[in-house]
Amino acid sequence: MSNEAPPATGVPASISSARLSRGTIARYATGSLGTGGFATLPGLVLTYYLTDSLGVAALAAGAVITVAKVWDVVIDPVIGALTDRDLARHGSRRRLMLIGALALPVLFALTFAVPPSLGPVVAGIWVLLAFTLTATAFSLFQVPYIALPAELTPRYDERTRLLTWRVVVLTLAILLFGAGGPALRRVSEDPFVQYLVMGVVCGVVIGIGMLVATGVARRRVDASGAAAASAASASAEPSAGIREHFASGIGALTRSRPFRLLLSTFVLQALATGLMLAGAQYVATWVLHSQAAVELLFVALIAPALLAAPAWGVVARRIGKERTFTIASVVFAIAALSIVGMLWAPGDWIYTPVGVAGIAYAGMQSLPMAMLPDVISHDERMHGPGRAGSFSGVWTAGETVGFALGATTLAVILAVTGYVSSTGTQVVEQPDAAITGIVVSFSLAPAVLIALSLLTLARYPLRRADIDHG
Repeated sequence: MSNEAPPATGVPASISSARLSRGTIARYATGSLGTGGFATLPGLVLTYYLTDSLGVAALAAGAVITVAKVWDVVIDPVIGALTDRDLARHGSRRRLMLIGALALPVLFALTFAVPPSLGPVVAGIWVLLAFTLTATAFSLFQVPYIALPAELTPRYDERTRLLTWRVVVLTLAILLFGAGGPALRRVSEDPFVQYLVMGVVCGVVIGIGMLVATGVARRRVDASGAAAASAASASAEPSAGIREHFASGIGALTRSRPFRLLLSTFVLQALATGLMLAGAQYVATWVLHSQAAVELLFVALIAPALLAAPAWGVVARRIGKERTFTIASVVFAIAALSIVGMLWAPGDWIYTPVGVAGIAYAGMQSLPMAMLPDVISHDERMHGPGRAGSFSGVWTAGETVGFALGATTLAVILAVTGYVSSTGTQVVEQPDAAITGIVVSFSLAPAVLIALSLLTLARYPLRRADIDHG
């Protein structure tokens, strides 16, 4: 089937050729202070919190995180259909975003507020329930948030500009939460106080970033666009039930080949980066033998990315998003693979390949997110508007699967290699096999996953002419 399509419907003429204002870009990008914080901090510390503070066994810790994420995967397509319905009825996706932004800080703090006297079993159940509710609040914001770029501008390069600055803020958020979050634990010698302070402070900052971004969702579609969206989302009425809401998201996946290929690529890469994220604390503790090393790893990863994100945008405007995305992915894979040298020579040299990976990671984040609105626009031209929420719901579910499986994969590797869990300040020794497992999970395994993602990316069909034709 040709990638050419008739002109998109329901796009207001006033924004068809206009550049996005700096205020719109700034408010939208600020939302990534919240999304980056939530994606980073639990992935970095939650598994370690369960195994090395609450005494939960590695496999059980992995199960806690996986169950919460499975729930997230189930509800994301439903939220996508509901936010399409909100757009059709009210001309805005803001309602669900606002609910999520207000609820998340409280629930995030509760996740890290487990009383130390409860024991591993009850502690694991507490974290499971609190983290599941936190992930639900996050999805209420994230799904409509991801749908917005396709509606803010129809232009290929303007989407790259919008998402580039979003990733600049995202990288700042990763640095802030990846380095600052663990640093907050040093306010006390008591592990309970450490994690409670971290949960409260970081939850509030995440919520503020989300609240700022809800202002962008106040933009209302034009009358014809709202009418088209209303007709297209008729199947998303509450009376249709959860099955029909879920089917709307699955329909987007089965109908659009570009979406399937882009999502497959992104999920594999989320699995790779999620695996590295979850393993960073273990590398710092058991390979580099320094609690401060986890902060240095994040500085090495994110500092180069702050400059690299705009540079990837410039390259994408010259040679196309998909080719630039491929280059970034290859660079990341090579950098990750080189880290396997820690098996034989652990040391500070690791910060160099991590820095190179950070440069590539900026492109791996901004480019697929800039390609997603193109996929949505292509589907609108082929099938009509009003389904951006369905696409973003499935996308968020896929991203959730990737990061969740990253933490789960790490937990399995730790369990298989004999990792010894502990509670509080208890001192343990790890077997050599467990150290090997930690290094492999931070280097070889992510490199292989990125290589697999290149197979699906190579088949992605959309180009600039398919979006900005005519």
